[in-house]
Amino acid sequence: MKTLINILLAAFFLSSLGSFAQESPKPYKKRVLETTEIDILTSYFSQDGDNAAVSGGIGTEELTDFTATYIISIPLNDDDVLSIDAGISAYTSASSSNVDPFDQGTADAFQASSGASSGDVWVNLTGTYSHSSDDRNTVWSTKASVSNEYDYFSLGLGGSFTKLFNEKNTEFSINGNVYFDQWKPIYPSELRPFENGGNGLNSGFFRSNTITVNANYSPIFSEFDSKVRNSYALGFGFSQILHKNLQGSLALDFVQQQGLLSTPFQRVYFSDVADSYIDNFQLADAIETLPDSRFKVAVGGRLNWYLNEVFTLRTFYRYYSDNWGISSHTASIEVPIKITDKFTLYPSYRFYNQTAADYFRPHETALSTDTFYTSDYDLSEFSANQFGFGVSYTDIFTKAHILKYGLKSIDLKFYQYDRSTTFSSSMISAGFKFVKD
Repeated sequence: MKTLINILLAAFFLSSLGSFAQESPKPYKKRVLETTEIDILTSYFSQDGDNAAVSGGIGTEELTDFTATYIISIPLNDDDVLSIDAGISAYTSASSSNVDPFDQGTADAFQASSGASSGDVWVNLTGTYSHSSDDRNTVWSTKASVSNEYDYFSLGLGGSFTKLFNEKNTEFSINGNVYFDQWKPIYPSELRPFENGGNGLNSGFFRSNTITVNANYSPIFSEFDSKVRNSYALGFGFSQILHKNLQGSLALDFVQQQGLLSTPFQRVYFSDVADSYIDNFQLADAIETLPDSRFKVAVGGRLNWYLNEVFTLRTFYRYYSDNWGISSHTASIEVPIKITDKFTLYPSYRFYNQTAADYFRPHETALSTDTFYTSDYDLSEFSANQFGFGVSYTDIFTKAHILKYGLKSIDLKFYQYDRSTTFSSSMISAGFKFVKD
């Protein structure tokens, strides 16, 4: 009997040890994001040139744009993060104002009009949810976005999957996105009387304006049947730490677009049609007409080299091609210079060149017998240089505070961009990152 009691007591003691072992604390797991972060990004952009697509490849390209973006990243738990990205962009454009250059004053392609098309506001909202595995070697995310401006609405859906191998020295990723866009076509004002049910030259517009040079104005114009544009994007990424001071990455991207790929308010002028004018503005012979499908592919790579505690070298190259006849090369270099523990300088240079699309025609070189044509110089042959300079302030201890948020970093950058055409632009941007205490 005593032996049986001893066996029972031993069994109870061992089972108690087992229960205590099951209740032992879990191993520590670092959170993907420790606390809520807020990014505030702003930029001011200006451009100019003499090849406006709105007026058929001639005229002012003057435009200014101010953008503000707010990104809030919220840790839901150790593994999951929700990010909300809200942006607004407001522009004024001398170029797009000439969609209707006859609203007041003397019409001229090189002067701004004051019509409703001289400015617009674009708004965007994107939500992203990401999840990381316990070992942090697998990350997947989903996102949805919506954006709107006066003549365009877009709905986007996407997701990504990332896998890390080799003690996180190797990374592979795949991402996909789809965008369902809807145009609200706005046509050049002189073509609107020729829309379905319009009165053409007998309309009030032409009775109140005098056509000069060729009074027998007869454009080739019909409204677009389709008003949708769908885009499907698939991308692959591979990153490898080659050395403790050297990291390389490769990317391959595919994009398929279907639907209305022409811009409804961009004019085209034919070389085999006599010119017609109102004031100093040449009336459109037609609008840009492009194929309803486009396939794009791009392959590129990055190489980042940590030289020493002061200098880092970041290089990038990409080759692009599409079935519209455009191929391009992009190469860039950035050399971050760490001047103190908190301040880093970012000088950079970017070179770009491309061939012209098969359908590009400069002003008055398209023929009325052509099937497709555009005078948009974004689709022309050109090369471009961009010089940039930035400065970054980082305080990992977030000593400066606004309410309950500490200021973690400030980034200021300036870019100057010049094409081999007359086009040039400049941009100033600023970014502020706050973290919750």
